[in-house]
Amino acid sequence: MKKIASFTVNHDKLKKGIYISRIDGDVITYDVRCKIPNGGDYLECPAMHTFEHLFATYARNSEFEKSVIYVGPMGCRTGFYLLLRDDVSYENAIKLTYEAFKYTAEFEGVIPGSSKIECGNYLEHDLEGAKAVARDMMSVLENYTPEMMTYEV
Repeated sequence: MKKIASFTVNHDKLKKGIYISRIDGDVITYDVRCKIPNGGDYLECPAMHTFEHLFATYARNSEFEKSVIYVGPMGCRTGFYLLLRDDVSYENAIKLTYEAFKYTAEFEGVIPGSSKIECGNYLEHDLEGAKAVARDMMSVLENYTPEMMTYEV
């Protein structure tokens, strides 16, 4: 079998940020990298789970809601994938991601979709951990530009 695209990226060169991972027709997959790969510091599962609930909720309620296909965590626990239709510009993908992180950093209250009826692992959440991830990434993304979205080869 041929290697999937994400396995061809040199993870030794990846830094925190948002990258264009692949383009499939009208769908763009963004690699939202919150941790440096193989750096020994990974997203903790409860914080990652909460972050996913908040990121997905924000994105699916944003001005770009009709173009959001998927928001989900990477198995390696270093970030998230954001899949958007190509009617969202790269600038707006950065804006959406930054605003979702800001929403998460400032969130108070009950985590959306976190009841036993709504969630398959409702006991594993960490709002403070999710907020810490969001605050850290906001500083990375605040001056991010589309020119920075290409993987270093």
